[in-house]
Amino acid sequence: MGVNVPHVETARGLTTLLEDEALFRDSVYEFADREIRPHVREMDEQAQIPRQLIDRLFELGVMGIQIPEAQGGAGAEFFHAVLAVEALSRVDPSIAVLVDVQNTLVINALLRWGSEPLRQQYLPRLAAGTVGAYALSEAGSGSDAFALATRASESGDAFVLSGRKLWITNAHEADLFIVFATVNPDAGYHGITAFVVERGAAGCTVGRKEDKLGIRASSTCELVLDGCRVPRGNVLGDAGAGYKVAIETLNEGRIGIGAQMVGLAQGALDHAVRYTKERRQFGKAIAEFQAVQFELARAATELEAARLMVYNAARLRDAGESFVKEAAMAKLFSSEVAERVTSLAVNLYGGYGFVKDYPVEKLYRDAKIGQIYEGTSNLQLQTIAKQILG
Repeated sequence: MGVNVPHVETARGLTTLLEDEALFRDSVYEFADREIRPHVREMDEQAQIPRQLIDRLFELGVMGIQIPEAQGGAGAEFFHAVLAVEALSRVDPSIAVLVDVQNTLVINALLRWGSEPLRQQYLPRLAAGTVGAYALSEAGSGSDAFALATRASESGDAFVLSGRKLWITNAHEADLFIVFATVNPDAGYHGITAFVVERGAAGCTVGRKEDKLGIRASSTCELVLDGCRVPRGNVLGDAGAGYKVAIETLNEGRIGIGAQMVGLAQGALDHAVRYTKERRQFGKAIAEFQAVQFELARAATELEAARLMVYNAARLRDAGESFVKEAAMAKLFSSEVAERVTSLAVNLYGGYGFVKDYPVEKLYRDAKIGQIYEGTSNLQLQTIAKQILG
């Protein structure tokens, strides 16, 4: 599987590129700058990612980074998925979250919890062209992630699922869903079970797309399950182990969101630095004013700190070390930094920063979701507090 990137040794395959992490990250960014950036505003306005761009992401190899090479993937590490999400987010966080959910949630869950038949059935598809989605949230189950109303009842060699899932990222494009439902409500957390559900299954319907403030091209839809029959073999992990699947996968997913926020903030800072060199006031570029220099310096410092926190959490995860606290810290801090840096970029653009003709307005809107999804900032603080208090 090759990576088609100009100004890089294009004869080198993805496996070789992965050996040089900086080159891999930069090659993904060059791809995004060349092939995604021209469509960013149109995608934002139309709230849709063109299928041809999704196909290019598969061709690039970033939709199956951790899938073994024997099953069509890159056979790389979690850290490489984080680098790809960061690089894509510099151009469009909507594209980045498509890649992030695919890798850090869907594929990760299948690799860790899927039976051998499930992995053999679905991982090659996820590497080749199938988009995945992660269906946990419900109307009454957001921060309280396990207050699930969706039910799964046993029926012979299958389970029958009924309920409504909300805020499902990638749902419009996805052909495969990891769905969480309660098999035994009386068992509390221990009744929750994860299922692999195909889009074409009878009783499985993708509902309307939400009209969002930011990351608008990324689809967010409801998923309606009405007597959806799922084979018993499509249980992810054991029946009743869904809470472990969700918790452990989301802990990893938070690192991906941290990477998204770091890349987003870097994109905004890039724009701001260029613009301050071009915009002239009182006879000189505003970059020559010390007040502007200090603001940019502080933003760059905070951004580098956020990046190192994300990288550290990803490294710990790949090393098999404890990373729950570090993942929560990385997501909390990077989302706050993204909001501050994008706000500064808007301010430095002045009136132009407030209009859609210039790029920082969109990044400012995109940044807000970082403090909400995959665990709000308050939940990250709670996690951190529990970790440090023992």
